[in-house]
Amino acid sequence: MKPPYDLSPNILKLLTAVSEKIGEVQAAYLVKQSPKLRKQNQIKTIHASLSIEGNTLSEEQISAIIDDKRVVGPEKDIIEVLNALEVYKNIRKFKDTSEKDFLAAHKMLMKDLVKTPGAYRTQGVSIVKGSKVAHLAPPASHVPFLMKELFAYLKDKSELTLIKSCVFHYEMEFIHPFMDGNGRMERLWQTVILMKKYPLFEFLPFESLIAKNQKAYYHALSASDKEGKSTKFIEYMLEVILLSLEELLVTPTQKLKETERLKAFLLNFKGEFTRKDYMNFLPDLSPATASRDLKNGVKLGLIEKWGDKRMTFYKGKMGKDR
Repeated sequence: MKPPYDLSPNILKLLTAVSEKIGEVQAAYLVKQSPKLRKQNQIKTIHASLSIEGNTLSEEQISAIIDDKRVVGPEKDIIEVLNALEVYKNIRKFKDTSEKDFLAAHKMLMKDLVKTPGAYRTQGVSIVKGSKVAHLAPPASHVPFLMKELFAYLKDKSELTLIKSCVFHYEMEFIHPFMDGNGRMERLWQTVILMKKYPLFEFLPFESLIAKNQKAYYHALSASDKEGKSTKFIEYMLEVILLSLEELLVTPTQKLKETERLKAFLLNFKGEFTRKDYMNFLPDLSPATASRDLKNGVKLGLIEKWGDKRMTFYKGKMGKDR
C-alpha cells in the first residue's frame, strides 16, 4: 500500500522552492565542497542527530574524536559518535531501497549500545511524553511486514524522491521497528534516500535545524499521527530542507576548478552526455570553458569521448576517482 498523504498546495509550493534551491546549489559549484567544509558539515550532522537522542558531546569533542584525540565524556556518548562516524564513512555504499543495507546500517550505528543491533524488535513499544503515552507502535509481529511494505514503496518510481524521503521518515517513526536507535535511523535513511538522486545531501546537515527546534519536529509527527497521514510532516521536513539549502548557499566557499567541476557533474549525471548537458548543469560556464573542461577530463582519463562536432558524446569512466 502507498502510505497516505495529501499533495497540499503548501507541499507543491515547497517542492518547487526546494527544487530551485537544489539547482542554485549545483550552479554555485557547491555540490563537491572543500574537504574542510565537508568535515564541518559531517560533524554538525552527527552532533545534531545524536543530541536529539540525548548525547552530551559537543561539536568540538566530536571533531577531536575524528582527529583521534582523547576525549573525556560518558562512554556511551563516545561509542555513539564512533559508530556514527563509521556509518557516515560508508554512507555511499548503502542502497536506499535495500532493507538488508538498512539493517546493516542499524547494526553499525548501534554496535555495543543494544543487545541485538541490526534486528527488528520482538516486543511492544510505546513513546511516552511526560506522563502520557504519545504513540503506541504496532505489535512487534507486524514490524517485518510493515517494513517490507515501506521498502516496496521506496521502489515506486512514480513518486518524487523528496516526497518519498519524508514519507519514509514519518512511517518509520510510526512503525518504530527497533527497540532503540529509531530516530537517528530515520534521519540517516532520509539522507541516504535523498543523496541517491541529489548527492549534495551527503553534505547538508538538515538535522541541525531539527535539533534547534525539536518541539516543532515532534509537533509535526504528532499532527500527522492525529490525521492518520504524513501531510503535516512532509510540509515540516520540506521547510527544514529548504532552510538548510538556503544556509548552504550563504556558506563561504571557493568555486571549483575545472577538474572539480567535472567531478561534481559526474556525481550527478550518469550515462552518456553532451557538452550541452554539462553546460545545463553549470549554466555560468561559457561554451569555450565547457569544451576545455571536457577535453581535460578525457586527457586525465575521467571521461571517454566518441563522435565528432555536434554528434560528440561523453561518458564517465567507471572505477575512476570521481
